[in-house]
Amino acid sequence: MASNLSVDELWTKLQGATDCNSLLKKNLTEPIFKELKDLKSSFGGTLADCIRSGCMNPDSGVGVYACDPDAYTTFAALLNPVIKDYHKVDKLEHPKPDFGDTNNLGFGDLDPSGNMIVSTRVRVGRSHASYGFPPVLTLEDRVDMEKKTVKCLETLTEDLAGEYCPLTGMTKEKQAELTADHFLFNDSDRFLREAGGYNDWPTGRGIFFAKNKKFLVWVNEEDHLRFISMQMGGNLGEVYTRLVKAIKQLESSGLDFAKKDELGYLTFCPSNLGTTLRASVHIKIPKLAAEPDFKKFCDDLHIQARGIHGEHTESVGGVYDISNKRRLGLTEIQAVQEMRAGVEAVIKREKELAGK
Repeated sequence: MASNLSVDELWTKLQGATDCNSLLKKNLTEPIFKELKDLKSSFGGTLADCIRSGCMNPDSGVGVYACDPDAYTTFAALLNPVIKDYHKVDKLEHPKPDFGDTNNLGFGDLDPSGNMIVSTRVRVGRSHASYGFPPVLTLEDRVDMEKKTVKCLETLTEDLAGEYCPLTGMTKEKQAELTADHFLFNDSDRFLREAGGYNDWPTGRGIFFAKNKKFLVWVNEEDHLRFISMQMGGNLGEVYTRLVKAIKQLESSGLDFAKKDELGYLTFCPSNLGTTLRASVHIKIPKLAAEPDFKKFCDDLHIQARGIHGEHTESVGGVYDISNKRRLGLTEIQAVQEMRAGVEAVIKREKELAGK
């Protein structure tokens, strides 16, 4: 459970954190704190809900979560500077969604030889417009939201059709199967826990996956919804097209997603909003990864390299997770094209270094 310190106690704790370099500490000045501390969002969310995790975990990178979609308006004096800081933008002017023409993408398999790219994945986060985020949700909200979500997921057709597995009451056999497939999520993140992300765990959470296991949906993990399209190999065209098809089918099934003009789609953590899109490959690049300027090489291409088990993990056997870095201030198709160009440049450089 999250701590129950008052907003003033959280502020005092943050001020006393000497080794804290979070965006919360940097941007929550005393005047902003005083301006926001007694406000409530339309969902009943408070500043304490937004800053609790960052105050209790001084080693946070961001340190701020939005308590609900309306927090991005009510607590904009804090959230807007954090968003600009994290996403490295001077002003907030996110374009309207544009997924491009999936019949004419101009890209397909980024590694036809199959020698370098192990797997490809594209995911987006979505939030129900009519529900708050974890800190303000009740158990009844979670159950109600899960029911509405599952009803819409049951309308998916063709290769997207599948089954929903709630975490509540899941058998050991099903847990083992989903863990082996790397589908299962858990309640082990202390930053999320302190933000209320695991309240009422595991009620209202579950996983939907298509029969071919190339499309899945995480329900009430960190965000209300995470749509994930993935497959082995490097065919980014197929993976992206499947995701766009799923998003469009689910939008037409009655799901209404939270968004804000200058910020795009809204998520629990401000680091994910905008397109919310993360396109990634697991790729074997032992030579390039050993180069001293590897990080700069990636930064210059607006891509991020990390270990295959997520942020802050090491590579295994020269395999890295390479993804687009930018989510805000560009369209979905631009984000994917940026990742595509980055991966192609990485492949070219690895081959050069290997003397191929």
